[in-house]
Amino acid sequence: MAVIEEESGGVNDSQSRPKAAVVVDAPLGYCSDDYETASDTELNDSGPYNDNCATGNCNNVSSVKNGDDEVSCEVNEEERQERTETIKAETNEKALAQANDAKLEGNSLFKAGQFEEALSKYEIAIQVAPDDPSSNEIRSICHGNRAACFSKLGKHEETIKECTKALELNSSYMKALLRRAEAHENLEQYEESISDMTKILELDPSNDQARRSIIRLKPLADEKREKMKEEMIGKLKDMGNSILGRFGMSVDNFKAIKDPNTGSYSVSFQR
Repeated sequence: MAVIEEESGGVNDSQSRPKAAVVVDAPLGYCSDDYETASDTELNDSGPYNDNCATGNCNNVSSVKNGDDEVSCEVNEEERQERTETIKAETNEKALAQANDAKLEGNSLFKAGQFEEALSKYEIAIQVAPDDPSSNEIRSICHGNRAACFSKLGKHEETIKECTKALELNSSYMKALLRRAEAHENLEQYEESISDMTKILELDPSNDQARRSIIRLKPLADEKREKMKEEMIGKLKDMGNSILGRFGMSVDNFKAIKDPNTGSYSVSFQR
């Protein structure tokens, strides 16, 4: 609790105006509950802040005239800054409460299998949450929950996008890494899936699921890499033949020979 006291100058030497104290309740904290993706945040609203100075009706600077005397009430810069920060904290607190309510509605819809409707609620939560580090957790969770919805709907590219947004807000978000890895695998993006699983192992060396996935995915990644290499060589051959064909030749007329001593290649022409 912070108490702001303000004094007014006296009307004359024998009289002085009483002090007025404004009591400001510190912003209430918030507690967390558990849900499908990570620890969630529930917040409590605090009451509005009312500010009156010693004259009874001024906010920053006012004056009361009594005969030839003028009584002024001035709020110094420190008190003004304190009030601004208090108002901002209360505004953020209310916005976080609204975001949390929308998230909880999304959770209920997700449990009921209404994934499209849950997506909308999570998006509302993201939009109403303040653009402030204090809301990073709830926004990250909502992006992670949207990824879970897209995964259920079989929209793997959207799942990857939402997981990436969640990880931008919380780089150690394990479930976002896992969901993104699974989405990459579903799209046969094995190298990217291995990369995410490797990050999971860095965060949690005892994670057997990530370790088993890496072992399982490596042969698939190698096979895909060789297949892509063959496809690339085939395209290059087609391009070469289209050019050499004008001269009555093809790439089959050229043979690359590797030097065992140097490892370099020489190309010879054969008819």
